[in-house]
Amino acid sequence: MRSWPILVVAAAAVAALPATLPAQQTDAPLAGRSKGSASAPVTVYEMSDFQCPYCRRFALETFPTLEREYVGTGKVRWIFVNFPISEIHPNAAAAAAVALCAARQNAFWRVHDFLYTYQDTWAPLKEPGPFFTTLADSAKISKKAMLTCLESPDTPKEIQSEAEGSRRAGANSTPSFYIEGGLMSGAQPVEVFRRVLDSVVATKHRPGT
Repeated sequence: MRSWPILVVAAAAVAALPATLPAQQTDAPLAGRSKGSASAPVTVYEMSDFQCPYCRRFALETFPTLEREYVGTGKVRWIFVNFPISEIHPNAAAAAAVALCAARQNAFWRVHDFLYTYQDTWAPLKEPGPFFTTLADSAKISKKAMLTCLESPDTPKEIQSEAEGSRRAGANSTPSFYIEGGLMSGAQPVEVFRRVLDSVVATKHRPGT
């Protein structure tokens, strides 16, 4: 696996995404956590923690530009993978569960934005559950369906599986990004993402690749 150097554009690797990353097991659970065309030449897997301040900075400051320039133009398909690091972020797994359950109602990205926007509100709470349930109203989804999903034993298992798969794929911090055979860590400036993504897109468009 290639580790993308910071501020240095390496040739894009074209190895398939490792089977250890749960994202490849089936596209069905990821459909609600994806943005962009399924036929986009490049796929980026973002492995993030909703309580991580660096993930918040990426989501609110950097991703909107990448979405406009790469996802919206058909160059990149973006997929979110839950990677809560509960050892240092005690509410991260609960937030991931809320987002995952919102995805069941096609509201993942709305709740994703709410969680990062109001991170300073819920992150320090000893019991964030009551705040999280208010997000159902904000996202205009069924609170009953969300609570049913949150109470399902399959929900924490799925989140744990994604976190374990992210670690096996090489991620050890958040946010981390798996980009067509390369792993990039950290909420890098948008210029770094542009250089890496432009390099990967150009490689994908070369004859014979």
